[in-house]
Amino acid sequence: MSVLFTEPPKPYDLSNFTVLLVEDSEYMSALMCSMLKAFGVGDILTCRNANEAIGIITITQARKKSRFVTDIDIVVTDWLMPGGSGEELIDWIRSHEDDAVRFMPIILVSAYTTEKVIAMARDHGANESMVKPLSAKGLASRICTVIDNPRPFIQAPGFFGPDRRRQQMVWPGLDRRKTEPRELKVYDEKL
Repeated sequence: MSVLFTEPPKPYDLSNFTVLLVEDSEYMSALMCSMLKAFGVGDILTCRNANEAIGIITITQARKKSRFVTDIDIVVTDWLMPGGSGEELIDWIRSHEDDAVRFMPIILVSAYTTEKVIAMARDHGANESMVKPLSAKGLASRICTVIDNPRPFIQAPGFFGPDRRRQQMVWPGLDRRKTEPRELKVYDEKL
């Protein structure tokens, strides 16, 4: 008989974290807020669409010099919302001039999780994605992933965001890239 030993979960102190939750469904927003509170997240900012989220981020950045205002550490956003989609929000964040905004970890949460939607979210710069209905364990896992295993950021023509590759693969053919690897900038994500 074999016994599987695993490490106990790493304890996190999220009391100094600020999470921006962008969700148009009041029920899902309340559910995710209660999960985030149970995880010990110190400050949870909520809004219903990308336009409101952009306003919150803009105000937060303008006021962050105050000792009472902290940066937003993680954005959790729905994909399809009236009044500005998750896609628009991700594009705005990744193209922002302030690095504190550009490098924000983004977790996409959506009921529309076809392969096309997941690929679009990844290609727009989402760090992680989740399927609705979601579990507390799944949300905690994605938060731990963006904290413990941040992906390097890539600056390439037409893209800025976390490295989209999940695996390191050796290409079996000829290198046909038009852009030399030395022209790409890699940034490390920091929380």
